[in-house]
Amino acid sequence: MESQLYGGGIASLSVSCRQVLGDNDGMTSPATYRVQSASPYLLLALAPFFWASNWIVGRGLHAEMPPFAMTFYRWAFAIAFMLPFALPHVRKQWPLIKRNYRVLILLGVLGVGSHNALAYIGLNYTTATNGVILNSFIPVMIIALSWLFLRQRLSNLQLAGVAVSLGGVLTILSQGSLERIAAFRLNIGDISVIASMLLWSLYTICLRWRPPGLHTLAFLFVIACIGDLAVLPFYLGEAAFFRQAQWTWHAVLALAGVGLFSSFVAYVCWNRGVQEVGASVAGLFVHLMPVFGTVLAWLFLGERLQLFHVAGILLILTGIYVTSRAATPPVPAPE
Repeated sequence: MESQLYGGGIASLSVSCRQVLGDNDGMTSPATYRVQSASPYLLLALAPFFWASNWIVGRGLHAEMPPFAMTFYRWAFAIAFMLPFALPHVRKQWPLIKRNYRVLILLGVLGVGSHNALAYIGLNYTTATNGVILNSFIPVMIIALSWLFLRQRLSNLQLAGVAVSLGGVLTILSQGSLERIAAFRLNIGDISVIASMLLWSLYTICLRWRPPGLHTLAFLFVIACIGDLAVLPFYLGEAAFFRQAQWTWHAVLALAGVGLFSSFVAYVCWNRGVQEVGASVAGLFVHLMPVFGTVLAWLFLGERLQLFHVAGILLILTGIYVTSRAATPPVPAPE
């Protein structure tokens, strides 16, 4: 990770996944070769589609698959898919990995384990539509946390953008009702999603300490393994004392699909697209995620887009636009 964390709304998001994966140089997976000749705009559209699909699967399986089981098996599948491509790089760079084990543990726990678990907990109580729209607030949250923890200066225009986006989040949390805000009658699922976004934003800030020179696939594979190991005791406790996963073929296929496409292929597509068209253009495509998410939630989950959803997303995107206009480039995309 570069030594400097940048602010910026649209540009922040566009660089995020590139920072998660690094450059594509030397990436040897077949997925990378297949995307070499594909349209970068198609690849940039596929990435948020795959990430939005994760929220649909998480909500669709919440009755069969408890949240820690969902997190554990999603990343177990992802690790299995990455293994043959990442292992040679892990072996080659093992001394570098060992020297930087503390920061890799931090990134794995934040960005893979706890972040995903809280998102899936939230999807037990809220809709996928709420989840993907609230997720749009991440760029502004990153900027706010950078100001809070890194003392990065914010202009008055950026502060206004943060306030406008926060208004959009409150609109969704309250379902457009001032009475709900006044009485603090908020959905626990929405609060859990917000907590998940907070951890992802912290993970993004901590990416500044990513070991320089660590290969793309080695980095993603290592933090995936760390995050999954961190979730394992919670998954075992969940199974022993709360509820167990109900295995069906469609649950297995859905988890495998999320592990392959949302956790691996999406990053390859995004990384390639950013290389082709640049961060600023690529960042615009992240805003397809709530669009894909709401359409998929309507098609597969029967959820309906409400007026407060529309008002909330408009306020969030307006805030991102205002903040990014005054920002210096760039930081991760959601999943």
